[in-house]
Amino acid sequence: MTAERIAVTRALTQASDFTQVLNAPAQARTAHFAVHHLPRRPLSGKMATPTAGVQDLSTTASQALLLPVDQSPLTGLWLGLVVPKRHAKRAVTRTLLKRRIRAAIASTATALPAGLWVVRLRTSFARSEFISAASDRLNQAATDELATLMAAAVARARR
Repeated sequence: MTAERIAVTRALTQASDFTQVLNAPAQARTAHFAVHHLPRRPLSGKMATPTAGVQDLSTTASQALLLPVDQSPLTGLWLGLVVPKRHAKRAVTRTLLKRRIRAAIASTATALPAGLWVVRLRTSFARSEFISAASDRLNQAATDELATLMAAAVARARR
């Protein structure tokens, strides 16, 4: 009776959610990244998955009924990314790191427990070592470090 959980990843958008997750102890850390987790839903209360270009109207028949938080099971992941300008000055570098973070979460999403997850860039990558803002070396270094980070987060979540 092994049912594989399908992890649905949504974006974490509320500042209050970010604050609460970042105040929680880090689930795992590496030289440049940290990941935080809270096993709960966002405070906004919206459970619908984001749909591009479709507005929710009060007349639509597809609105899902929301159960009270204490009665509905916690499923899915809400992901927040913190890549500050002080650690990645160029926009191309910030974009590269955000793509790498999303890919790392997607590769381990089924092994992670449901709730709010925030991955943040703790320190800068050395500009002397990674001269180009979006070099293959930076891409590979970020990918490897994020794989290590997520493996540690999964291991800690299983304890």
